Order: sequence, then structure tokens, then C-alpha cells
Amino acid sequence: MNPDTTRLLMEFDRLLRDANRAAINPILDELSIDQLKPLADMVARARAVYLKHLHDLALKYQADAGLPSDAEMTALALLRSRFMDLVEGSKSFETAIQRGYLDVAARKK
Repeated sequence: MNPDTTRLLMEFDRLLRDANRAAINPILDELSIDQLKPLADMVARARAVYLKHLHDLALKYQADAGLPSDAEMTALALLRSRFMDLVEGSKSFETAIQRGYLDVAARKK
């Protein structure tokens, strides 16, 4: 990559970082691990509900080699979608923290 392109990309990265920090940081309080725990718990609950439903379907259809109905698949898709959206949201928090978009409270010693 030529030096001008590299410089442009570095400047663009800085612009993105500054814009994200300016948009995100003012609307969220300084984060602590205690404030992130409810997010982790919610994602875990969504995963548990999704996996439980999938497992229940597998048990229901194991004897006759049948497959879930359209309604059962719709319910599974909704649970999967909820779980995946929450996972992506938690990853977005992780990214925002890593990139310095959010202030993080110092850990108490």
C-alpha cells in the first residue's frame, strides 16, 4: 500500500474513533464490571432458553425421526434471533470498550 493510502486510512480510523466516542460516551455512564454483569446475565439466559428449546425439540422427535413443525421452527428462529442479537450487542460493548469509545471505571483494589 502506498504511503498516501496508509496515511488516509490511519486518519479515517482516527475520525471513526473520535466520532464514535463523541456519540457513545456522553449517553452512557462510566462502566464498571458490576454494570456489565446484567448484560452478561441476559445473554446467558437467552442462550439457555434457546438451547433448552432446541434440546426439547430433539427429544420430542428422536423416536420417530420426525422434524419440527413450521410453528416450532418459527419459535426456535425467534429464540435464536433474540440470542444472536444479544450476543452481537454484547460484542459491540466489548468493541466500544476496547476502542476507547466508553469510559471505564478503575477497578477497586
